[in-house]
Amino acid sequence: MSEQQKIYPVSDPEAPPHPTAPLVPRDSSRSEHGDPTKTQQAPPLDRPRNKKGSRSCWCKCVCYMLLVIFLLIVIVGAIVGILYLVFRPKVPDYNIDRLQLTRFQLNQDLSLSTAFNVTITAKNPNEKIGIYYEDGSRISVLYMQTSLSNGSLPKFYQGHENTTVINVEMTGFNQNATSLMNILQEQQRLTGIIPLRIRVTQPVRIKLGKLKLMEVRVLVRCGVSVDSLAANSVIRVKNSNCKYKFTL
Repeated sequence: MSEQQKIYPVSDPEAPPHPTAPLVPRDSSRSEHGDPTKTQQAPPLDRPRNKKGSRSCWCKCVCYMLLVIFLLIVIVGAIVGILYLVFRPKVPDYNIDRLQLTRFQLNQDLSLSTAFNVTITAKNPNEKIGIYYEDGSRISVLYMQTSLSNGSLPKFYQGHENTTVINVEMTGFNQNATSLMNILQEQQRLTGIIPLRIRVTQPVRIKLGKLKLMEVRVLVRCGVSVDSLAANSVIRVKNSNCKYKFTL
């Protein structure tokens, strides 16, 4: 028997190539499940920072600080109240009793030389408080803004319910005092009085029982009206008004 020859179809090389059908049509979107060969991961979401914890910690710190300040104020207030009830502090009183002009001389070079003697009465009305008058004091006599004489108070201790009379000598020197002399003479002629100012700066320390407190400064400001500025004579003080305050 003769062998049967098998015949296979031969593709025409000149025929156009058979188009391959795409898995997804061109005009259509991808499948709902996406491309199976590629897995898309969603971008990580930014988690909000935990600001509540830091804000709560800050609020606690502020509350603790305010509480400490409040407790300190209460403690200090209680101490001050107890000291006030125990010692009953009263403000000292100062008064200018006497003002004597020992020198008021216009020199040949038209300068002015002055010397005052001031008597000050200091009263301590406290029953349980003493006052230490320390070094570094200063007392001045002024007319308007011009300083006429300067001096200092002595150092001493003033006990309970004590009255101390202090005598202070002061000297001064002013150049070109012709205009100052004319103003003083005109002031006396028109009004019959000459307004002077006396300033005192005195460092003191308060003694409560056996406890000696820190140093403070007493500032005394007195307005004094005198009848004249005649040398070698006791000047009559017509009125005197003093104000004082304490500073650290």
